[in-house]
Amino acid sequence: MTGAAKSAPPKILLVDDHEQNNELLDAYLEDVNASVRIAADGLECLAAVEAEKPDLILLDVMMPRMSGFQVCRRLKNAPATKDIGIIMVTALNEVSDVERATECGADDFLTKPVHKPDLLTKVRAVLAKRGIVV
Repeated sequence: MTGAAKSAPPKILLVDDHEQNNELLDAYLEDVNASVRIAADGLECLAAVEAEKPDLILLDVMMPRMSGFQVCRRLKNAPATKDIGIIMVTALNEVSDVERATECGADDFLTKPVHKPDLLTKVRAVLAKRGIVV
């Protein structure tokens, strides 16, 4: 691949209403060399996606104003955003929660507390499905 242009780093949007969770995920993602932005809730997420479409969203489920399930469903049902990778990140760990995440279109699911190796494996896998290698 001599002479190929270097691709831009992937754009990842972190969405969680707890600042500490966003800071932790941001620190874990340093190994991916991504461009990371942060939103504090579902409505901020939708505004951030409209401003600049990310390649991947790490989306908390339980947030004020709009749940992660609602955000995921809205993004996956819209033609302009249906191809954005979404990994739900939540303290919920029942099988029904995983099923609900899948039903609303999530690409994967992580249970809190998030472990760095699990996060990086899932992030790389979802990005790779979109042709982005990190």
